[in-house]
Amino acid sequence: MSTLGSFIWSIADQLRGPYRPNQYGNVILPLTILRRLDCLLEPDRETVRELAAKYDNPNRLKVEVKKATGRTFYNTSNYSFGNLLKDADGLADNLNDYIDRFSPDVDVFEYFDFKKEIVALEKAELLREVVKSFGAIDLHPSRVSNSDMGDAFEYIIRKFNEAANETSGDHYTPRDAIKLLVDLLFAEEDAGLTEAGIVRTLYDPTAGTGGMLSLAQEHLLEQNPDARLSLFGQEYNPQSYAICKSDMLAKGNDPSNIAFGNTLTDDAFPNRQFDFCMSNPPYGVDWKQYAKAVKDEREQAGPFGRFAPGLPATSDGQMLFLLHLAHKMRDPQDGGGRVGIVMNGSPLFNGGAGSGPSEIRRYLLENDLVEAIVALPTNMFFNTGIATYIWILDNSKHPDRKGTVQLIDGTSAWTKMRKSLGSKNREISDDDRAKVVALYDEFKDADSEQSKVLSNEDFGYWTITVERPLLDDEGEPVTDRKGKPKADSKKRDTESVPFTYGLDPDDDRSLRSDEGASRSEVIQAYFDAEVAPHVPEAWIDHAKTKVGYEIPFTRHFYTYTPPRPLAEIDADLEKQVAKILDLLREVEGD
Repeated sequence: MSTLGSFIWSIADQLRGPYRPNQYGNVILPLTILRRLDCLLEPDRETVRELAAKYDNPNRLKVEVKKATGRTFYNTSNYSFGNLLKDADGLADNLNDYIDRFSPDVDVFEYFDFKKEIVALEKAELLREVVKSFGAIDLHPSRVSNSDMGDAFEYIIRKFNEAANETSGDHYTPRDAIKLLVDLLFAEEDAGLTEAGIVRTLYDPTAGTGGMLSLAQEHLLEQNPDARLSLFGQEYNPQSYAICKSDMLAKGNDPSNIAFGNTLTDDAFPNRQFDFCMSNPPYGVDWKQYAKAVKDEREQAGPFGRFAPGLPATSDGQMLFLLHLAHKMRDPQDGGGRVGIVMNGSPLFNGGAGSGPSEIRRYLLENDLVEAIVALPTNMFFNTGIATYIWILDNSKHPDRKGTVQLIDGTSAWTKMRKSLGSKNREISDDDRAKVVALYDEFKDADSEQSKVLSNEDFGYWTITVERPLLDDEGEPVTDRKGKPKADSKKRDTESVPFTYGLDPDDDRSLRSDEGASRSEVIQAYFDAEVAPHVPEAWIDHAKTKVGYEIPFTRHFYTYTPPRPLAEIDADLEKQVAKILDLLREVEGD
């Protein structure tokens, strides 16, 4: 639990009455950001004021401030938390002046509509006490690390969402899950990350409060303090965007790389690709409200557009983010890119052959982009206990991994938390994380109980349509004008034929693809062995054959548990019968 977050949230008690609990965040979040920036700016405040008096041009002022302080942003107001309370009558006006005099790139307070809250706080006679409370907290980075500040923000947001009875599919990603995602994302690159002067780009299209970006940056700097990771993100929730941007400002990152808006309808970085991409998109959230924009883009962009492979059902948009990220990986000829994305179980198998989700999986697997999928423990998130998976994509796989997908069962890699946080009562400890990463590193040599390496073709199948003849009243087949038997639609059936049908586990899969010469032979062999013996009059309508892909993750790790011996079950039944008879005798005796 974030002690700082809990303390800051306790200030919300002062708002009781005029504010409802679901409105606390409108005040607490912007004031926390303002105080954090206030503490950060304090040491150089006088220097900046002197520069502001000397340079009127904002661009020149920004350059001079950068030279003097090393920061790209500034505030030229004569006010700060140190003197705001000295003018009791002018507090609201002075606070507005303080906010207005941030450099243009600090636009975060607009997204909270904070000036409206200042008016409301003053009217409720709460402004002075709230400002006083925040002025008493030291949030300078030397006292509160970036990591602790991030924890505090996410604690406050979670409390805010609980108070608002938030039910959206947005799930704030816990730090332990992010750490595992970051370790897996950088796993193939760790050796390269230690090169001197290395520069890499990292992108999160669902940046939230920036937790993923921050942890990834910390990881890279641990590997190589001289490395530089340029962070890019986009976020459509105004409050989360404001927090993320403030966090980037506080850490000295370029704030212009954090954009506000909906990634699916308005990609803020349309012509950019990245070395690393990561995301925890919302699960089970429909995208009906912007389906037209997505479909229009797909039609206009053609076969090279980001949504070209297919569209998922409008009831769940997470696979749109999967496609978006696959599109954002740096080209292999420029060094390639990697993606880490957390999703629930449905993208593994939803949709039949030929459907949008199946076509998306087909695109990813036939282009050899899926490197590994890791099943996380349940009860990992604060507001849901559902099963989740990390997908790792790579468009320039290590030669040993080409043509394969590694499935890792990490569901047992967890440690019970001493105290639950919402639905979260499990965490991935450092040791748990090291075990999962070791399974990934060991690849084909990993424990087969927890890791499987399969070929891309293992996930492909054909759905064939099996027809049976339409019979007349005398039981004779009805034929068309060409003498071919007509099909009885009521007896129509479909069968799924795996690409690998008839192969042993160690047989070469490379020839078993939809384009392989063996397609018709494999389908016919399946039909002859599995269908014809039972319905010899049936035939395949090859025109209706469809290609499908699914990743039956749990099936690959299923372990058969034999039922209890019959004798043991009989013995239990006899005991229960004896108990019932005893009770009946007692009733009769009464």
